[in-house]
Amino acid sequence: MRLSSLALCLLALAALPVSAETVRHRTDYKVTLGALPIARASFVTEVNQKNYTISGRFNSSAIVDIITKISAETKVSGTMSGAGMRADRYTLVYQSGKKKHTYDVRYRNGNVTETTVDPEPRRRPRNWIAVGPEDLKAVLDPISSLVIPDGEAACPRTLPVYDGESRMDLVLTPKGREKFKAGGAEVEAVVCSIRYVPKSGFRKGRKDIEYLRKASGMEIWFAKTGALKLYAPVHARVPTQMGTIYVSAVEVDG
Repeated sequence: MRLSSLALCLLALAALPVSAETVRHRTDYKVTLGALPIARASFVTEVNQKNYTISGRFNSSAIVDIITKISAETKVSGTMSGAGMRADRYTLVYQSGKKKHTYDVRYRNGNVTETTVDPEPRRRPRNWIAVGPEDLKAVLDPISSLVIPDGEAACPRTLPVYDGESRMDLVLTPKGREKFKAGGAEVEAVVCSIRYVPKSGFRKGRKDIEYLRKASGMEIWFAKTGALKLYAPVHARVPTQMGTIYVSAVEVDG
């Protein structure tokens, strides 16, 4: 699993108004390594009573660009139902320097029907834990998975996520409540700790995987949106080998 995939999971949208007509909404995020700004991200949501589309962009800051420029574009589309969002297609185009990777996943009724990765990742059969058919059933995409329907608790819950290469569980456990301020507004956020459980689609013994699997202190904050009362992320904390990454909404819809 790429660290970028987990970061994009935690950068999911912060507001989803619904009406009979299509409504468009944008949310911006800042990403810091400790106190150092390293990236900006934005998500645009278009949604009505039947369908939704979420488009996201991620760009590294000037200080990171000195080493290597990183950017990503992601999009998920699907249908709305009483149970929330159900993805039909998820894509991610990730670029680091001159290296570009594209992931395209098709879903039907919560099951993966097709995955395209360009270029194909190099795998060592001896150490590679392959994604099996059972890993592709009843899964969520990395973006819609973090939008919690009205009437359900943000945590505890387990999110079975497939990102086009890796299958992982994000195990969310209640950790209390905190006030979150952004853009002059304040909301009460539900704080959930996160435990990362790699399932398949990675090389056994890989250091970054093992670090995340054993990491403590990873958490995500959810707040109810003012438009529809959905729980959506407003803040996240991800420990890494380089330091702690923080992802925070620039404004909140309270």
